[in-house]
Amino acid sequence: MNVLIYTRCPTGLASSYLAGESLSQSAEALGWNIRKEIHSQLEPATPFTTEEIYDADLILVAASDTTDLARFAGKKLYQGDMQQAISQPAQWLERANKEAKVYKVEEASAKPDTSGPSEKPAETSDSAPEKPASLNILAVTACPTGVAHTFMAAEALQATAEQMGHHIQIETRGSVGAKGTFTPAEIAKADLVILAVDIEIDASAFAGKRIYRTSTGKALKQTRDVIETAIKEAKVEDSSTASSSSSTSKEKTGPYKHLMTGVSFMLPMVVAGGLIIAISFMFGIHAAGEPGTLAAALMTIGGKSAFALMIPVLSGYIAFSIADRPGLAPGLIGGMLASSVGAGFLGGIVSGFLAGYSAKALADHVRLPKTMEALKPILVIPLFGSLITGLIMIYVVGDPVAAIMKGLENFLSSMGDANAVILGLLLGAMMCFDLGGPVNKAAYAFGVGLLASKQYEPMAAIMAAGMTPAIGMGIATFLGKSHFSEPEHEAGRASFILGLCFISEGAIPFAAKDPIRVIPAAMVGGAITGALSMFWDIQLMAPHGGIFVLFIPNAISHVLLYAVAIAIGSIITGLGYLLMMKLYKHKEEEIVEV
Repeated sequence: MNVLIYTRCPTGLASSYLAGESLSQSAEALGWNIRKEIHSQLEPATPFTTEEIYDADLILVAASDTTDLARFAGKKLYQGDMQQAISQPAQWLERANKEAKVYKVEEASAKPDTSGPSEKPAETSDSAPEKPASLNILAVTACPTGVAHTFMAAEALQATAEQMGHHIQIETRGSVGAKGTFTPAEIAKADLVILAVDIEIDASAFAGKRIYRTSTGKALKQTRDVIETAIKEAKVEDSSTASSSSSTSKEKTGPYKHLMTGVSFMLPMVVAGGLIIAISFMFGIHAAGEPGTLAAALMTIGGKSAFALMIPVLSGYIAFSIADRPGLAPGLIGGMLASSVGAGFLGGIVSGFLAGYSAKALADHVRLPKTMEALKPILVIPLFGSLITGLIMIYVVGDPVAAIMKGLENFLSSMGDANAVILGLLLGAMMCFDLGGPVNKAAYAFGVGLLASKQYEPMAAIMAAGMTPAIGMGIATFLGKSHFSEPEHEAGRASFILGLCFISEGAIPFAAKDPIRVIPAAMVGGAITGALSMFWDIQLMAPHGGIFVLFIPNAISHVLLYAVAIAIGSIITGLGYLLMMKLYKHKEEEIVEV
């Protein structure tokens, strides 16, 4: 008899695993042919295939939470108590064999066909099924900062999918947390899952579904292509590959995704800490050094607490991205060591990758008796992962990275005007090259990392330059009204507001339509703004906030010069774009005359 055993407990720790093992051993003693789907942290679950469900004579469910069983509709099924399955598996199976009934559910989304062998469904894990007229699509969007790309990609997917005749639901994992979270029933009904994410996410809930992975930038700029490619190329993933976010695209960008995952979790610490420090300066630059004052208390909260967590959180979540929860403890410990030895954010990055890959190696290659497997994620990996990471950081990596970090700090502190201008030009151009893409995020991560070392000039140049593309597009649509349609004017007004808020992505609609002229104009304007900011030695205490930070006293040094730098870069961007449009138009007219 072919029997499927499905177990799941709310915590997913031990009970689910023990119930599955107890039932399978007793069932094998009865001569039953067993397949298991155990949802536990101790080992990845492998979902039943359509063929296995079709061939099953009996399905056994031991689950203490509400479980969606729609895929088992039409099959004999028994659902019983998990604790009894652990303590009395033989009696549990005997009762199951007697009391199992055909499971029925209204509008079952995955009802197996039992009409006969000739209509047996084929396994589709390696090939896409024929496209139906309309698909139920689920999509998840997530970018490192969780501010602009996350929501703009979601809007683009929503509009385009509906235009193509598909039904789509989108979960955004932004800076305010997950919104539009899917229910088990919605996941069960989904024909396709699109993961447009630039950071590592837990996708284990989608195990057994056809999944296609891409970036938020591609989902935003090439939306129709993404959906069409997803329909053709999405593949079924089991629990292990889904939870680790393994894919071809990930293999190419894995380290970057791991780094951006760390940065995304670090940002709330940086933004909160930076703004609290900035508020403390409202009482005077030196007021924070006076014990017992409110300014000193604010500095303790922002500088000595929030900023102190920056590097451990960066390191911890890089490791989490690589090895999931077992990597978190070694990563956090490695980050604390990086801070204590003076290795700064570079040391935090190194310790995060060390901790993540060592924890992953332990998880993949250390084999323990089944009775001791429960110790692996809570004892073995944290203990030995922390030891490996800590010893390497102390005896091998810590001092050299600290020396590099010290050299970088000395260079930034002592560089002359020429070097400052060059650095500002480079950072400003990087911020405007791909408008929230990998290059932009790399420059931003560099500036954020230096805040922990009290180097505030690069962050000022980065935020100023990042504001100019979107503001510049707003200026262009205002000054060159005849060159733009009404929808483009609306996009320009929105872009201007987003630019003031330091959301570079406001310029993306223009860059996507006309990249050959928008990107160069934006890079020139951003580079000049970054250079001016560095030349004037402007310091920024907070890593976000845009124009609103200018109104916090002492949050930015030389506030008027900072505003002038942003205005100059924005005007250059807008006028440069208009100039290139006119030149291009004249060339087209000359070609037509010839």
